[in-house]
Amino acid sequence: MIYEFDGFKPVIDESSFIHPQANVTGNVIIGKNVYVGPGAVIRGDWGKVIIEDGCNVQENCVVHMFPGTTTILKKGAHLGHGSIVHGAIIGENSLIGMNAVVMDNAQIGKECIVGALSFVRSKTITSNRKVIAGNPAKEIKDVTDKMIHWKTEGTKLYQQLPKQCKASLIECKPLRKIEKNRPNQKINFKPWEK
Repeated sequence: MIYEFDGFKPVIDESSFIHPQANVTGNVIIGKNVYVGPGAVIRGDWGKVIIEDGCNVQENCVVHMFPGTTTILKKGAHLGHGSIVHGAIIGENSLIGMNAVVMDNAQIGKECIVGALSFVRSKTITSNRKVIAGNPAKEIKDVTDKMIHWKTEGTKLYQQLPKQCKASLIECKPLRKIEKNRPNQKINFKPWEK
């Protein structure tokens, strides 16, 4: 659902897809080919949220901020299921792992990978192309070319998903048995073959 708040209406590019069970409120700007999954909450009530082109905010993510600040997801940023970004800047083509938390005024560099369940403390600033993990999270190693290829290819699937959802996502009643000629899914995702 999309809500105006205190005179601010979200700005969402028509190429993006916001699931009907997601919530986008207030001073939020969403670029092109962004996917926002069910249960995600993007709340621009006390500050601003900018989600640049090609990002994805998966199921049950929360994007919010400390009053008067701006949260930014730079181009191609990828928020894994259940992650929280609160008042931080996520660098271009970076991945925030499932259920990771990135706190106020943290800055995640370009092409970084934050491990699942990690806690990035307020005011943490990371270098580019680092794996960041732990509680509290620390830079633990460099992101390899193979790792960033895997991340980039995975994000490309989410960049195609808005168009696919607009074309084929239909509310329906479930079948009670499997159809005899059930189609095969057509997903070509083999990033490890590089």
